[in-house]
Amino acid sequence: MGMAASQARFLGLTARKTNVEFEGQQINQQRTTLSNQSANYYNDLLGMSVPVPPSVDDYTKTVYTFQDGALTNQITAMIAQNDGTYTVSYLRQWTDDFSVVGASTSIVNTNADRNIFRVGATTLRNMSDVITFDIDGTTAYYNYADKKYYTNPDFTGTPIDSEGKTVKVNSDDEYLKELTPDQIAQLQKEEEQYIELLNQKYGASDYLVRYVKNSTTEEYEPYFYKLTDLQNAIYDTNTGNSQSNINCYTIGSETKTEEVKAAGGCRIEKDSSGRYINITIPQYDDAGNPIEDTGITYSLTTTTATDQDAYEDAMNQYEYEKYEYDQAIQEINSKIEIVQSQDKNLELRLKQLDTEQDAISTEMDAVQKVIEKNTESTFKTFG
Repeated sequence: MGMAASQARFLGLTARKTNVEFEGQQINQQRTTLSNQSANYYNDLLGMSVPVPPSVDDYTKTVYTFQDGALTNQITAMIAQNDGTYTVSYLRQWTDDFSVVGASTSIVNTNADRNIFRVGATTLRNMSDVITFDIDGTTAYYNYADKKYYTNPDFTGTPIDSEGKTVKVNSDDEYLKELTPDQIAQLQKEEEQYIELLNQKYGASDYLVRYVKNSTTEEYEPYFYKLTDLQNAIYDTNTGNSQSNINCYTIGSETKTEEVKAAGGCRIEKDSSGRYINITIPQYDDAGNPIEDTGITYSLTTTTATDQDAYEDAMNQYEYEKYEYDQAIQEINSKIEIVQSQDKNLELRLKQLDTEQDAISTEMDAVQKVIEKNTESTFKTFG
């Protein structure tokens, strides 16, 4: 190899070595960047809060109750006073056997004007209307006070002579047909109470009723319908039968609750473990102040109660947070895997460059020796 060729070869190898070194520097820079990214991802993992499932104990509390006849009382608050007494609030619960409650309904049939409603063969009767009688074709009103019939609803004029005449109630209701006029008058007084209860619970309106015999007790039970519900229901235009649900009510048992707030002057007795065992509630004057040296002592029953709805809500929230946490972990791990894969590829390329650089250095050493040999030969020739 000539001097010029050797020098050209050496310059080429030098340039190539420089390029390899530059590429290696770039790869190292990229690996540093990837390392920083990976460190950030791991910091994100360390900074994440692991969801903790709720504990049932957090939603369980001690409940104190006491019985007062048919009343069940649950204490909701006990605030100690400086004089050693307590101000107590409690919920009073009882069963009201004379309460209007929901009942299953039947198909209601109506006319085109929606002013007559029937269930089966019985016409629903508006409880606000006075029940009238038919006396040989004459409409009559019965006066409970003097037990006589009149043609006027205000019981004015001469009473109708009903002796020897056919008297029947103006209704197809089998129940009403079994009742005497006095019993019907009493029934209407009873229905006034029904109307009051219905208005209080389900809203003011006219209410219609039908009576159905209970096959077990052989007694008739009332079923009430709100007039507006009947009028606004959907009916088949051909048959007149109801196509939508119509609310129906009857008389039944219902648990009622009343809250007693801040009853003062109460005394609480504890056992040796600190558990409340008795409560004494005083009598109160018209101003609501406790009367001294009065009171009734009740035994306290201790139970634990879990707010299941609140616990399930917390558990649902935990499951949601756990899902989000798992998704975030999976996403970060996927990013770390990508970074690691990229770094692995760069590491392999860097090893290739190291091998290539070693080869270039070896070749440069060989060319350098050739150049030195050629230089030495040249000086000897001209020496």
